[in-house]
Amino acid sequence: MADVGGLIQTVAIAALPVIFAITLHEAAHGYVARHFGDPTAWQEGRITLNPVKHIDLVGTILLPLLLFVMASPIMFGWAKPVPVNFSRLRNPKRDMLWVAAAGPGSNLLMALFWGAVMKTAWLLPFNYFSLPMTRMAEIGITINIILMVLNLFPLPPLDGGRIAVSLLPPQAAWRYAQVERFGFPILLVLLFTGILGSLLTPAMLLVGGLIDFIFQLPS
Repeated sequence: MADVGGLIQTVAIAALPVIFAITLHEAAHGYVARHFGDPTAWQEGRITLNPVKHIDLVGTILLPLLLFVMASPIMFGWAKPVPVNFSRLRNPKRDMLWVAAAGPGSNLLMALFWGAVMKTAWLLPFNYFSLPMTRMAEIGITINIILMVLNLFPLPPLDGGRIAVSLLPPQAAWRYAQVERFGFPILLVLLFTGILGSLLTPAMLLVGGLIDFIFQLPS
């Protein structure tokens, strides 16, 4: 029973930072797309913090649960992609970069926010909320770093792949964009072979160390 109670407590503490990490990431894509001329996400009601609008049964629930049970070092998943019609952007190739970067950018800002929350929890006199607040901040920092670094991996259809397509010359960009149809199978192979973790861990440690340095948090 103690283990069940601990699991319920962990889920309750993790719910807020995880929900915000996913929903703000997706909403940021839609908001920036609307800013650059494509109102598709706004018209479909996807520029919202309502997590129900962004949940994907496999990517948001089943796969992360499987990885948690397997004690995977990398938590991986995805939300329902925000619809973006790149042809409606004012400058599709250039603006694609900003639309794609908005999601990881939102995760960086949230990681910094949770870093500030953790610092605040330590500076205030110890009280009933100190430990839950610290744990929530720790989860918030971790999940946002993971989402940011993972989504910046330069493989379409991840955000990093779209950024790469935006930066490449037209012919090379077109060829690279064709990889998108194989993107998720490639990603799953990299994940379950441990290659993805090896590739992403150094970047995650670097960003985590930067946040520790900014807020003077112990490593």
